Amino acid sequence: MYQRSHFGWVKHLDFMILDLLCLNIAFCAAFFVRFGVSRGIPYSDETYRSLILAMSAIEVITALLLSNLSGVLRRSPAQEFLRVIVLSAVVLALTALYLFSVHSADVYSRLLVYYTVGLFLLLDTVGRLLYKPFVLKALKKRAGSEAGGRSVLILTDRAHAEEIVKSVGNDIFEHFSLRGVVLTDPDGQTDAVAGVPVVSDLSGAAHYICREWIDEVFVYLSEQSKETEVFQNACREMGITIHTVLDLANVDKSKQFIEELGSRTVLTTAYNYISPWQAFIKRAMDLLGGIVGSIAAVLIGIFIGPIIYLQSPGPIIFRQKRVGRNGRTFYVLKFRSMVLDAEDRKKDLVTENRISDGRMFKMEFDPRVIGNRILPDGTKKSGIGEFIRRTSLDEFPQFFNILAGEMSLVGTRPPTLDEWAKYEYHHRARLAVKPGITGLWQVSGRSEITDFEEVVRLDTEYITNFSIGLDLKILLKTVVVLLQRKGAM
Repeated sequence: MYQRSHFGWVKHLDFMILDLLCLNIAFCAAFFVRFGVSRGIPYSDETYRSLILAMSAIEVITALLLSNLSGVLRRSPAQEFLRVIVLSAVVLALTALYLFSVHSADVYSRLLVYYTVGLFLLLDTVGRLLYKPFVLKALKKRAGSEAGGRSVLILTDRAHAEEIVKSVGNDIFEHFSLRGVVLTDPDGQTDAVAGVPVVSDLSGAAHYICREWIDEVFVYLSEQSKETEVFQNACREMGITIHTVLDLANVDKSKQFIEELGSRTVLTTAYNYISPWQAFIKRAMDLLGGIVGSIAAVLIGIFIGPIIYLQSPGPIIFRQKRVGRNGRTFYVLKFRSMVLDAEDRKKDLVTENRISDGRMFKMEFDPRVIGNRILPDGTKKSGIGEFIRRTSLDEFPQFFNILAGEMSLVGTRPPTLDEWAKYEYHHRARLAVKPGITGLWQVSGRSEITDFEEVVRLDTEYITNFSIGLDLKILLKTVVVLLQRKGAM
């Protein structure tokens, strides 16, 4: 699911906090210069405490109204200095207006106000210039990280390739990791464009995306062709977000909107998008649930861990490589409910899989589960492994995956690598969101659903209808399902 990048003032909350910190440091320094240290700190003085609170409010409002932090990461030192001069001058003027309006101009030291604004100008300029390199470094690192970055593939023609790669890189490098370029010209192939590798031609681009970590595609074409339309339709079918400067026709299940990406105005097409506040609330829910769930996982492990080890010596926690949002890979954590060689024995049980196309693996009675065995008379006897799977206790270590940002409370089931290898384009759409411990298909009778296409339908229904309310509804239904012991295998 696409998260729109227009955070407004929230995007630069760290710089706003930095500005306030510099203003308060400047005020304290000015207070000590004007009155000396014998008078104590300014915050203990009721008169001057109200002044710094007023100046802080004025500074925040001024920064917002003037969009003083817009483009802060791309500004040169000279441009930054000019922006801070403007901010300081307006703060000084509005502070004077405030003192005049409340008839308190004679109560406060005018020199202290001048000292404060002058020191603020110096501290804030230096503070912003020193802080920006750390932010840029962190953003670059995040952009290239599978855990939190956003990878983009550029589709363009040979004539515009170098220009687009350089401009996109300069404008939005702090948000994206440029994964590669696809050139539409059949005779314009090359190994790289401006240092970014050409990863495929147009005919193989959709297949490349289906098997790689790609979050979004940036399309810049002088003209649209049948082949590029087929490619973009394949991307939409896979749930890949598309940014394009071309006018696309409306597509079923896709949402389109105009936005600015760096200095470019693009038409963005996505299955759905999540607003900054929705993303904040969802992550807050994940952190809260992750903390509670992780504590519960530790307590559960104390009791069932020794039993697992006694019945099947080996690690208590099972780590398996799974495919997460848009092709990211991570290791999902579970309490081990199967014997150590379960993965090796899986190939011998393919014929027992209830999901006929092999894109998921479900068995009625899995002999690899710890304690499961078939008696000579044909009776099926289950053990601790079946118990922790039936009660979903094996899922609790995944709360640590949630804290790490690899999973969410609500999402889609992450496939294994062998399952992912069999995906068709429309199957990949279910990877457009973070995988979750629970989801819409899990609370819709996951054991009874043996058609993978129905799983995909429910997962894409969740993505297209996402809301915080839907997440809460799924979480409540999950609790009911667990209490009734329905749907778990």
